[in-house]
Amino acid sequence: MRRILLVAVNAKYIHSNLAVYSLKAYAKTKGIPVDLAEYTINQQKDEIMKGIFQYQPDLLCFSCYVWNISFVRELIMDLHKVLPKTKIWVGGPEVSFDADKVLQENAAIDGVMRGEGEKTFARLAAYFCKSKESNKKLENISGLTYMGEKGEIYRNPDCEIMDLSDVPFPYENLDYFDHRIIYYESSRGCPFNCSYCLSSVDKRLRFRDVNLVKKELRFFLDRQVHQVKFVDRTFNCNREHAMEIWKFLLEQDNGITNFHFEIAADLITREELQLFKRMRPGLIQLEIGVQSTNPETVAEIHRKMDFQKVAGRVLEIQKYHNINQHLDLIAGLPYEDYDSFANSFQDVYRLHPEQLQLGFLKVLKGSYMGAHIEEYEGKYHAKEPYEILSTRWLPYFDVLRLKQVEEMVEVYYNSGQYTNLLARIEKKYDNMFYFFEQLGSYYEEHGFFAASHTRIRRYEILMAFLQKHFPKETDIIKELAVLDIYARENAKSRPDFATDQKEYKRFFRELFKKEEETRELLPDYKNYDAKQLMKMTHVEVVTSIYDQPKAFLFDYRQRDPINGSARIIDVTDKM
Repeated sequence: MRRILLVAVNAKYIHSNLAVYSLKAYAKTKGIPVDLAEYTINQQKDEIMKGIFQYQPDLLCFSCYVWNISFVRELIMDLHKVLPKTKIWVGGPEVSFDADKVLQENAAIDGVMRGEGEKTFARLAAYFCKSKESNKKLENISGLTYMGEKGEIYRNPDCEIMDLSDVPFPYENLDYFDHRIIYYESSRGCPFNCSYCLSSVDKRLRFRDVNLVKKELRFFLDRQVHQVKFVDRTFNCNREHAMEIWKFLLEQDNGITNFHFEIAADLITREELQLFKRMRPGLIQLEIGVQSTNPETVAEIHRKMDFQKVAGRVLEIQKYHNINQHLDLIAGLPYEDYDSFANSFQDVYRLHPEQLQLGFLKVLKGSYMGAHIEEYEGKYHAKEPYEILSTRWLPYFDVLRLKQVEEMVEVYYNSGQYTNLLARIEKKYDNMFYFFEQLGSYYEEHGFFAASHTRIRRYEILMAFLQKHFPKETDIIKELAVLDIYARENAKSRPDFATDQKEYKRFFRELFKKEEETRELLPDYKNYDAKQLMKMTHVEVVTSIYDQPKAFLFDYRQRDPINGSARIIDVTDKM
């Protein structure tokens, strides 16, 4: 029997590759044994080559994406030298749209599997295995582009699309997926035409049978996996399909598993909102692609979105305090200049999502944007991920400034560690984009981007910036920083900038002595005495933030289910 190896090279260890698992599972239904190997782009190439060489495959197939294509290309060139008899094929979005060019530029590659891969791969594998189901000639296998003996390139017709319910469940043993994200699909294709996205190319929207989906989700729930990430491009584009699955998850919730969905928020109905309201905190999380709120930009990228409706739905879900919402923006889109993007940023920021993802346009092969980028005077990196460098509206200088903003948003907003400080800062800025811009410039001026920083050092840098701009609020800023620090952890060492609390020691002792007797404030600490309670929790007295001194007790056993902060109890009346 011929040895067939499917290889995935992921961006990070926590990722997995759904595609190769689906290919293997479908090939198995045809009686074709296939092995898998998953690596990451962070591993040494020699280590990967060693593993593949020791396997000695007859047919070696790579899954190619925007994040790994250069890495895979180099691997293939070297593997061909040590495995000259091995047939090497590639597939995936990064090679499907210019298969001829792929073959012309890399003689080590024998062929390309285009588009949807399950049937194509199974037929190719059967051909190499000479199985009873095999086609005797490559030209009889749809979905292939390959090089002939004389250097001529053959392009077979596209493969017919699959009934998604015919794709076998790709997961058998989940032991390999400890500490890794599990990906799952209940639909393929997308009904929308967003010009920057490859999903817009495939209009053949298909849904997996919902009863089959429920059975497979039960598999994950029974095994209490940490997270399942749906790869459906717009999960709720079919309301009936989405509702059926969301109802199932609500009814079968195991109290542990989290499910991630990419949705269009403006499609959410009142019925769905009522369902969301009943969900366990952390059961689902929602990713919502806003991309821009500039009407001209939204129209140009062929995106259908009612942002006012999006905002209303996001704010409504936020009231339930049980669902993480990630909102995305893309810099570098047509008709979006620096100030326009700043406005888009503020439109999204005022919704206070749990995560505000600021990304940059990637000019993907096969996308409408890729075909029309010259019209926008777009320049982008020659190497993947083909990120935008400049457009007619956004010069490279502004892209660099936006990179600084992106870093500051990631550190100071998405980390969720500076909520009290940011709430104060929001009162000083009409548009918070310009706060992150100024903070980024401050980092640049002082060389802070060039070094890694501890959490406390990040606070110190932020406070120095704020004290420079708002010198009269120095004491308030310090106390807000201390509250933010203790909200996330019971810090072993007190920050140097924190005010001395010695004068309140008597109050602390009396508070915990009474709590030992009454268990009024900390019912989850029944078996601990006053000294133990004092170590396991924290009390902070602040004198500058409010009109009078206030005391706050931090309970680390009861944390916010969304942001992970300790429960904070106002104990001022106990002073």
